[in-house]
Amino acid sequence: MKASTFWLMAIICAFAVANLYYNQPILAEIATSFDASAAVVGWIPTQTQIGYALGLLLFVPLGDCLERRRLVVIMLSITAVMLFIAALSPNLNILILASFGIGLVTITAQIILPLATDLVDEINQGKIIGNLMSALFVGVLLARPLGGWLAERFGWRSIYWLAGVMMLVLALAATQLLPKNKPKSQLSYQQLLRSIWELVKSYSVLRSASFTQAMLFGSFSVFWSTLAFPLTRPPYNYGSNAIGLFGLVGIAGIIVAPYLGRMADKGTAKTLRSMINIAIIISIFAYLIFWQLGEQLWGLIIGSILLNLGSQGALVVNQVRIYSLNKNARSRLNTVFMVATFLGGSLGSVLGTYGWSIGEWTGVCCIGLLLTVVAALPLWLPKK
Repeated sequence: MKASTFWLMAIICAFAVANLYYNQPILAEIATSFDASAAVVGWIPTQTQIGYALGLLLFVPLGDCLERRRLVVIMLSITAVMLFIAALSPNLNILILASFGIGLVTITAQIILPLATDLVDEINQGKIIGNLMSALFVGVLLARPLGGWLAERFGWRSIYWLAGVMMLVLALAATQLLPKNKPKSQLSYQQLLRSIWELVKSYSVLRSASFTQAMLFGSFSVFWSTLAFPLTRPPYNYGSNAIGLFGLVGIAGIIVAPYLGRMADKGTAKTLRSMINIAIIISIFAYLIFWQLGEQLWGLIIGSILLNLGSQGALVVNQVRIYSLNKNARSRLNTVFMVATFLGGSLGSVLGTYGWSIGEWTGVCCIGLLLTVVAALPLWLPKK
């Protein structure tokens, strides 16, 4: 793979996935702008994640039957349109609908990942997944501080304008620098969608990895979709900019992801399961720290680092597991895995805001801890 190809793929992954997270540090400001409650604006990240899960189901399988470069360009262009609609939203209902639309089409990173694995030898697939996931984590990392910083200085709409322009720039670059990639399957789109269920039935590893990652990402979303609410209150009283800076704790995932990818390339199935067990235990410790030390800044920081490390570490290892199952169905395998993951994320957003509404920070921690423990069930319960 050419260096220019890799770097463009990395940048696309980073900025495409960032569209999912720009809204999290600015929810309090949006609530003020539209005079809405925390529970109502909580539907913005929820609808974004539901839209993303649906987009993964409807569009990512096309990577197995269509030329992927063209698909990437189309999806980036439509994403720009959705971001501009969000920037122009006259009321909260339109913004929630636009957020669903953004999630629906900003699935380009999940088209890029199977494309990248097709361009390298099998022995290096874990390495390339780890490197691209590091880029994806950079997008997650920068989305929150960038969204918060722009919102505090230029209003919450500014981040949507900037993100839309970036999507158009990347679409233009993709037409020039991404290689053409012939489809692996001759199935029709309808046959591809029907075959997804057959993959789910055929591979127990796919079912286990998808469920575990769904619950872990749900736990991850519980924290990040509610963090803005306690931080705007005493003893913190932070603005959107400071809240967004909490995203920088995700640097742990960026550092670790390439090493996990290389370890996964060399690991056995048992080794990979052990790595996921460790990620789950780290996430459990994160919520115990939130519960006991959530009113202290250093407690939130340490817990955030651990939560990012656990969720993102499991994501890299689980993706290596599923991509090894069937090289001719990688887009569809990724569809199953990521649909489950982001449905879990949307569930976490809903439960997180509900937990805040009934029990504030204690309610958030209880729900996050519960989802993390549930994530371990496929690994910890005895097999029949």
